[in-house]
Amino acid sequence: MIKKLLLICSIVLGLSGLVSAQKGNVKPLTIGEIRTLKSKILNEDRTLNIYLPQNFDKTKSYPVIYLLDGSMNEDFIHVTGLVQFFNQMYSMPETIVVGIANIDRKRDFTFHTDLKDLQKDYPTTGHSDKFISFLENELKPYIGTQFKVADTYLFGQSLGGLLATEILLKKPELFNNYFIISPSLWWDDESLLKSANQLLIKIPDTKKFIYISVGRGEHPVMVKDAENLHEVLKKAGKKNWTIEYKMMETDNHATILHRSLYEGLVKLFPYQEPKK
Repeated sequence: MIKKLLLICSIVLGLSGLVSAQKGNVKPLTIGEIRTLKSKILNEDRTLNIYLPQNFDKTKSYPVIYLLDGSMNEDFIHVTGLVQFFNQMYSMPETIVVGIANIDRKRDFTFHTDLKDLQKDYPTTGHSDKFISFLENELKPYIGTQFKVADTYLFGQSLGGLLATEILLKKPELFNNYFIISPSLWWDDESLLKSANQLLIKIPDTKKFIYISVGRGEHPVMVKDAENLHEVLKKAGKKNWTIEYKMMETDNHATILHRSLYEGLVKLFPYQEPKK
């Protein structure tokens, strides 16, 4: 009996020693920073999830992707993984990703509507003007003081795609590159799409890359509106705009974002042989 007890004790001590040794090798896995920006325009604190390249050097300039729906439980992690992959395997330079965590995306990503059914379904709606002002006057200047910024990108899907389209048509100078995925252009009886021609006349013909995509499995109105946006932009005749459109044949509204961003980034950053 005593031998059995001694054997059990030695096993327990051995396991606890092993666990202790393993604990000694544990350290945090860090891919960036979480910052809080106090917004006077929105009258609230906004969380920013910021991905920094592995070899980040504060003296260097980096492209910056501003990611709508950038919460940790939304699109931040898988989009940063895609960016890191493109830096490794394609010709994409090291890039910073600023994920803008949501508080109320229906409030922030939609402009005013007088349609009663939308007001009922979206009671906080109609404040994209404030959110765009936040991007222009607080967030971008703040990022500019923290990092040396080269090219800028805006990634938005669904209502985020609606907001990205609104910025492109009303404040195009805010970003150099627009990735507009499954935009909710049905909003307010398609009023933004209907006013696109008039808005485009006023926009200067400066260099831009615009990528639009939609899934074959999405609502027919969603598909039609994305196609119409592409046609309107092409007919605007901006010689310095590169406009790409992709129908994602096997995707629906829930699955489209990651694969669609991949297809869009390939247009900008073709495959290159890995560096040896």
